Amino acid sequence: MIKAGIIGGAGYTGLELLRLLLGHPRVEISVVTSRRHRGRKVSEVNPHLFPFSGELEYEDVDAAEVTDRSDVVFLAVPHGSAMNYVPGLLARGSGRGRGGVKVIDLSADYRLKRAEYERVYGLRHKDRQSEEREAVYGLTELHPEVAAAGVDLVANPGCYPTGAILAVAPLVKEGLVRQVVFDAKSGISGAGAEPSEKSHFPNLAENIVPYQVTAHRHVAEMRQELGAGELGAGGVKVSFTPHILPSIRGILTTAHIFLNARERGRTQAEIEEVYKRFYEDKKFVRLTRGVPSLSSVRGTNFCDIWFEIEEGEKGETERVVVISAIDNLVKGGSGQAVQNMNLIFRLDEAEGLWSPGLVP
Repeated sequence: MIKAGIIGGAGYTGLELLRLLLGHPRVEISVVTSRRHRGRKVSEVNPHLFPFSGELEYEDVDAAEVTDRSDVVFLAVPHGSAMNYVPGLLARGSGRGRGGVKVIDLSADYRLKRAEYERVYGLRHKDRQSEEREAVYGLTELHPEVAAAGVDLVANPGCYPTGAILAVAPLVKEGLVRQVVFDAKSGISGAGAEPSEKSHFPNLAENIVPYQVTAHRHVAEMRQELGAGELGAGGVKVSFTPHILPSIRGILTTAHIFLNARERGRTQAEIEEVYKRFYEDKKFVRLTRGVPSLSSVRGTNFCDIWFEIEEGEKGETERVVVISAIDNLVKGGSGQAVQNMNLIFRLDEAEGLWSPGLVP
């Protein structure tokens, strides 16, 4: 059994990790931390996990003890906090043998290059060896190297970037895209467990709230992944505007894709073939016959994708509109983290994730 530790097990992503890992046939949760709930049974704080969590309790122990008791450590902590843990976790874990301890960070601390991280998040990165650690960006559909030998640190992608990147990656890889404009709408859980003005019920109910309209920090991940690495399309212009929906879970992303002039003769059938070829062996991407819905992915690790082309006056394809739907807490967070863990430990990437969605 893989022994998994969770640092920060009381927030939304930590709770989702608990839900998924408690049902994973190859995992035993060895320790879960929470200063606020220390000494209390997990099922007492979260009745929906009873009786599956058994006698598991929240603990307030240091990272060294978590490392000693775990094969993999999930960091479900706020941005700016994970960098305080990672160096010690990897240093202590490397001395244990058996390949050391693996770390999967669900924060943004290792997703970007250090200078870009500091610019975007306005924080000094305390881990001055962050780039030497070569964290793998854990979007497995683009980065199968998660499964390569010697990977110790995975930077789990952000929720918005997951839905956005998967929506357009096939066309970007094919060299068809000149510009993409993302319009994304997220359930309120994406704002975290701490209440804020934009997540306060009277402000959000029967409303849709746009925020950080032109400068949301997740756009840096989108530009990084769509402009380099596997896709290698540095000329693609990326814009992004997020909104909050009065729902709990899910992100619906609409991508307005403008093709390069030489590619405007592409037909619906040709675009469809590009998507089928790119995702033919990707277990958690589903190409749907109609517009995706949040209820169809709720509680699952799937990303549902659908598209339609817009023809201009001369019959050319002027715009491709791609819509993706994910559960921000699963494929956009904890489910993707479990998918990464499975690959690191040479399991089927779907192990523990083949579960039906939650009841709408």
